[in-house]
Amino acid sequence: MKDLRIVFMGTPDFAVDTLKTLVENNYNIVGVITAPDKPAGRGRKLSESAVKQYAVSQNLNVLQPTNLKSDDFLNELKSLNANLQIVVAFRMLPKAVWQMPEYGTFNLHASLLPNYRGAAPINWAIINGETTTGVSTFFINEDIDTGDMILQESVAIEPEENVGSLHDKLMTIGSALVLKTVKQIESDNVTATPQEDTADIKTAYKLNRDNCKINWEASLDEIHNLIRGLSPYPGAWCTLVNGDEHLDVKIYASAKEKEQHNHETGTIIASKKALKVAVENGYINIKEIKLPGKRAMDIQSLLNGYVFEPNAKVL
Repeated sequence: MKDLRIVFMGTPDFAVDTLKTLVENNYNIVGVITAPDKPAGRGRKLSESAVKQYAVSQNLNVLQPTNLKSDDFLNELKSLNANLQIVVAFRMLPKAVWQMPEYGTFNLHASLLPNYRGAAPINWAIINGETTTGVSTFFINEDIDTGDMILQESVAIEPEENVGSLHDKLMTIGSALVLKTVKQIESDNVTATPQEDTADIKTAYKLNRDNCKINWEASLDEIHNLIRGLSPYPGAWCTLVNGDEHLDVKIYASAKEKEQHNHETGTIIASKKALKVAVENGYINIKEIKLPGKRAMDIQSLLNGYVFEPNAKVL
């Protein structure tokens, strides 16, 4: 058995579960690399990453470099004398960092690679209407998410699942997959195979304002999948036109209603209990919405205090 000295790299909640699993299985974590503290909230107080908070609670050695290529950081990393590095939801590493340890640097990615390489794999799997996704471990190389594959595990995407619940499922099976990968490396029983690139590989593009906007001309399924694939974060959005008001609103939950109708696409049909948008071959029944400057609310709460004009629509 190899005597592992592990450096762990990660920042958000998704990474905490894996670090916790390694700690609870008594692995020697000689360093934790995470993002620098950032000002947050109205008071602009410095906010620590989820990984830092957990690492500090376990008295682990935390490093928060602003520049991963700086000599100071590289020397500090080298002094930890790690022989394995594990990366979960961090940032792109320079070669000087990932090639440092004897047993390599491996990453946990929240997709079934080679599909959904990139920044937002959980979101895009749902947006694209996939029924299965998973997690992969692979050794890092020069290009993003392309290194030799170690292990994979798949999981079903439920028909009405949103990105929040899928994130939590993948976080749990991902931490177990990392543990399994570490055990293979520890026992010198790891096999890594090159990823097979094909012409139809799907990409997990970085989310931005443009690709989070609802296109009401799209199909019923596409609109519904976009909404659940961006809920609870960052939220699918559109512009609500109600009389003289033009409001950018976010929609967090919806239901599909297949039905033939004669309404123009984007027309709002409001009743005392429901808010629907007419689309091709049916309606998007809005279940949860957020108006500017307000909290997200269920549709009944909105309808209790907000009046829709007869010609209201969404763009």
